[in-house]
Amino acid sequence: MRELHHWVHGEPRSGGTPLTVYGPFDRSALAAVPLAGADVVAAAVESAKAAFAGWRQWSPADRGRLLVELSRQMRERADAFVDAEVAETGKLAAEMRGLLGMSADYFEYYGGVVRALFGETIALGPDDHAFTTREPFGPVGMITPWNGPLSQASRGIAAAVAAGNTVVIKPSEFTPGTTLMLARLASEVGFPPGVVNVVLGDGPGAGAALVGHPDIRLVAFTGSVTTGRSIARAAADRLVPAILELGGKSPNLVFEDADLDAARASALSVCVGAGQQCSALSRLIVQSSVYDSFVARVGKEMAGLVPGPQLAPMTTEAQYEKVLAYFEIAQRDGARLVTGGGTPGGDLAAGRYVQPTVYADVTPGMRIFQEEIFGPVLAVSSFADEDEAVALANDSEYGLVASVWTSDSARALRVASRLEAGQVIVNGGRTGIETPFGGYKASGLGREKGFESLYHYTQVKTTVVSTRR
Repeated sequence: MRELHHWVHGEPRSGGTPLTVYGPFDRSALAAVPLAGADVVAAAVESAKAAFAGWRQWSPADRGRLLVELSRQMRERADAFVDAEVAETGKLAAEMRGLLGMSADYFEYYGGVVRALFGETIALGPDDHAFTTREPFGPVGMITPWNGPLSQASRGIAAAVAAGNTVVIKPSEFTPGTTLMLARLASEVGFPPGVVNVVLGDGPGAGAALVGHPDIRLVAFTGSVTTGRSIARAAADRLVPAILELGGKSPNLVFEDADLDAARASALSVCVGAGQQCSALSRLIVQSSVYDSFVARVGKEMAGLVPGPQLAPMTTEAQYEKVLAYFEIAQRDGARLVTGGGTPGGDLAAGRYVQPTVYADVTPGMRIFQEEIFGPVLAVSSFADEDEAVALANDSEYGLVASVWTSDSARALRVASRLEAGQVIVNGGRTGIETPFGGYKASGLGREKGFESLYHYTQVKTTVVSTRR
């Protein structure tokens, strides 16, 4: 069992009561994680504040070169990152290898595009010259979840430090390993001490201390709606901005004229990462004329996924118990079980595995239609026409992602414009690190990814110079 430490001002730091973290595959002890108190958080913020004075003076080109070098080093050490995160999260190795590439891409991308972060000139006449600049906030407090620790740390840190901010990040206490590896590697490639700090701990302790610290000038959080609201209130009390990427219950609309084979493949995407991703297309909404045959095929293909080699376990014990509870809720509410709804036996019983699950004939009044389960669970509903499809899709407090399948391009654009979601994918369109990501409604505030993220990690200053004699 590994003993972990915080990373403050470019070196490991002790402090805090240790928490034993158990792995998802067989529940064996993985690490002793210290739960930081306010003293460790204060030291990390002080380090970030001290580093900011110098880091903000680096040119975008010089900061960018350092980010690109970090990206290169991450790729060279890919195996170590992959092995560490698989052990903590339970992700399939192939999935994690793809996420490692994406994580490195963030540093490469922001290392380049930050050189195009320009202000504007404003015409006020010949005697006054006005221009804007985009400037960093200062120390940024980040809190990341357990479902994608490296990729979510990378997308936030890369944009924030590229723009000239410094960072204190609190990863989930259950999956901190790769975030610590990333911070250590940043120091090795030449990031000044204090630009990237990591404090370990839980939400009520380290998280609350970080959000409430008077020297934190911006808060970025990814996690649940309940915690997001609490963080937003705390940030509002101090009048600091908050970037919140919260939950999702994303609809996947399938019209009768769609490429049904491709649409069926998208339905199975709810099993990527064992469904533990906020963008999961967990509500499948199918036109009634093809509903029965489509549901039967999806159910058959989901049933063919084998937990272990093809489906990861739940990362935490609490999430495992939550998914099992939703199986009981769905049954009580009257949803029709197509496949799954339980746990595998045999050797897998020692781990946090659940069966890939499909419920059909789900109506908006059922909890599995409305609530985020965060597991490999698909809730399937039917619609008669376009208006009903849009109404069902929008019948949610969330608005993170939506998907539309149809061969009618006019319908695709029409429906996409009516969907209340921050990102709409038509016919399986591919997204990337360049595409802004964030939600409508309770799915959050602000945007991560893409050039748009740099706007959220900077603030605008207007300067006016008089040339009058």
